[in-house]
Amino acid sequence: QVQLVESGGGLVQAGGSLRLSCAASGSFSSITAMGWYRQAPGKQRELVANIIGGGRTNYADSVKGRFTISRDNAKTMVYLQMNSLKPDDTAVYYCNVHDILFRDYWGKGTLVTVSS
Repeated sequence: QVQLVESGGGLVQAGGSLRLSCAASGSFSSITAMGWYRQAPGKQRELVANIIGGGRTNYADSVKGRFTISRDNAKTMVYLQMNSLKPDDTAVYYCNVHDILFRDYWGKGTLVTVSS
């Protein structure tokens, strides 16, 4: 059974930092992308950052220069280092894995709250 478990969310003041972690377990077909999405209240889920294939990274414009995504070589962990956090970054953050069979797997999410 495939399972993604996020951790590291919490309450932080604007300008602060948090590091999110996602542990992937179970039987995956070949993973083609690992990443983080977020959903703020009343808004659609959006891509924050992902790592594709051999390591190419993509970031939402709103987080470029502040967030950094990384993963381990075994593709069992994916991280999101978030610096210079803003109140607009407040959301539930979801870990995502996309495999070669075009299946998407999701974690249950971790809440990040940034106070002004």
